[in-house]
Amino acid sequence: MPADPTPELLPQAASWLRRRSWSAADRPVRTLLDAKRAAGRAGTVSVVLPALDEEATVGDIVRTIRRELMDRLPLVDELVVVDSGSADDTAAAAAAAGARVVHRDDILPRLPAAPGKGEVLWRSLLVTSGEIVCFVDADLREFDPAFVSGIVGPLLTEPDIQLVKAMYDRPLETDGAVVPAGGGRVTELVARPLLNLHWPELAGFVQPLGGEYAARRSLLERLPFPTGYGVELGLLVDALETAGLDALAQVDVGVRHHRHQDGQALGRMAATIYRTALERLDRTHRLKASADLVHPLLTQFTRDPETRAFTAHTHPVTALERPPMHTVPEYATRHLPR
Repeated sequence: MPADPTPELLPQAASWLRRRSWSAADRPVRTLLDAKRAAGRAGTVSVVLPALDEEATVGDIVRTIRRELMDRLPLVDELVVVDSGSADDTAAAAAAAGARVVHRDDILPRLPAAPGKGEVLWRSLLVTSGEIVCFVDADLREFDPAFVSGIVGPLLTEPDIQLVKAMYDRPLETDGAVVPAGGGRVTELVARPLLNLHWPELAGFVQPLGGEYAARRSLLERLPFPTGYGVELGLLVDALETAGLDALAQVDVGVRHHRHQDGQALGRMAATIYRTALERLDRTHRLKASADLVHPLLTQFTRDPETRAFTAHTHPVTALERPPMHTVPEYATRHLPR
């Protein structure tokens, strides 16, 4: 659980951070199984992996989920890989590992599929049946079943929770070098500033763009899905508007290892996320940067090496502007024609 936030964090976000942030270890799997049995139909869990050319990793993820959370412990009822047009053997690897594989274009065929991850997640609701739907990216390495059990947990044990995001360390691993907290560049440069400035209630989310999250079907079926990379930010903002902050939560699941994209791909991702945010600002008439809409603080997170807790650090976001110099009397006196 994140450590106590700094006093500057928006009070509503600070309260949420204390009450709605947990560790996967807070809910042992046996506790989850008891809650699942008690919930009946409402406790059914579908896990969805959106996949595009992930032959190298998708099989290991599927095998781990099937072995640990379906065969050994019956927490997950359904495991589906939705292939969005892979050119490699993603589908075959996923099927061999034990997943049901569905091609994106075979879902709702009357509607031509748009490219993008959000399109796949949206269509997956048509081919899954669980009342709790858990999304997991298919490029993860060293996959831990806590990425599923951890984020499903609050939905099984807390009736008022509607959506749970995973939080984790995200090292940048490239060319043999590892930067412990270097991953999540689009999060730090684009998504976190946007959320802090326009939706400050969401400032407590450690990984707002993370691809590992679970939600109740009853919520997901009421939300629009951006078709591209903006889907995570869009769903988070819309869930806030639809269900309220207290219906959202996050769970610490450790470390996320995955494939990193190059700078140009990150630029395309950033542009899509920015446009997704603008669409929502326009839709809710929040484009004007007035004092009641923009919270001029930025909250960031680091992992304390001793306590292993995430610690919030809040910084002011300055917006001071100087007037055109020709309007400054001292400048006019010295330089402007008389």
